[in-house]
Amino acid sequence: MGWAGFVAALVCGMAIVAGAQEGPLDKAEPKGTTPAEIIQRFAAKEKEFKEARDQYTYRQSVKLQVMDGNTVTGEYQQVFDVIFDDKGKRIENVVFAPQSSLENGGLSMDAGDFEDIRHRLPFVLTSDELPEYDILYIGQQTEDELRCYVFDVAPKEIVGKKRYFQGRIWVDDHDFQIVKTFGKAVPDIHPGKRGKEEHLYPSFTTWREQIDQKYWFPTYTRADDTLHFASGGIHIRETVKYENYKRFGSKVKITYEGKDVEKAPEKKGESQPVSPPKPN
Repeated sequence: MGWAGFVAALVCGMAIVAGAQEGPLDKAEPKGTTPAEIIQRFAAKEKEFKEARDQYTYRQSVKLQVMDGNTVTGEYQQVFDVIFDDKGKRIENVVFAPQSSLENGGLSMDAGDFEDIRHRLPFVLTSDELPEYDILYIGQQTEDELRCYVFDVAPKEIVGKKRYFQGRIWVDDHDFQIVKTFGKAVPDIHPGKRGKEEHLYPSFTTWREQIDQKYWFPTYTRADDTLHFASGGIHIRETVKYENYKRFGSKVKITYEGKDVEKAPEKKGESQPVSPPKPN
């Protein structure tokens, strides 16, 4: 199956879960601009977003469960704060990490899982990463009240042990920032003649919200997928929350549309969400 077909299959699965939040897909070409121009604009905004998010503190909560029907047979949880030390260095401070019981459900986490939690689930596609990806314009679609351009994204090639995102992104047609992603981290690792351990990774959806009326930061990720191992399928559910964004009071300049951004007052960032389904 080609990468476009692979993405289409992923998106069909997503439609079952989140179709009620989306309008119909309009495959017409964009008016007054081109897909290439949109890509360049949102990639430039993504670079600003990435640099800005590196100057914010926030709390990230991760829960991964192995399911047997409606019964949880194994669970991993971790809550950590992304903060700055007294020297201004960005660090992670774990505040909750009970003993994992994933093994009881026949699952374990590897370095790829932890890397994906930090880098692939809150996927960023900046102008620096554009050369690594094929990006295909699909059409336009409404997410809640936002009109979005829709693109399918896939790595041009897998280089070494580097991990990539493959799936679909929604770009707000006003701010030209990614507001939603759906897909998975690639590649999966299958056992071969060299005795490699099998590692499979779930498809996921990440929603963003507008923080401080400027940047669309990730706030919620959800995965509900069956991983088809050679030994049998394992149903997993995963949620990741990114909360309490606050800009760190450093001297580093943050820009938005080429202009310096003043530090917001000490209050919770105002947000305009692309509403994710909330867990029970």
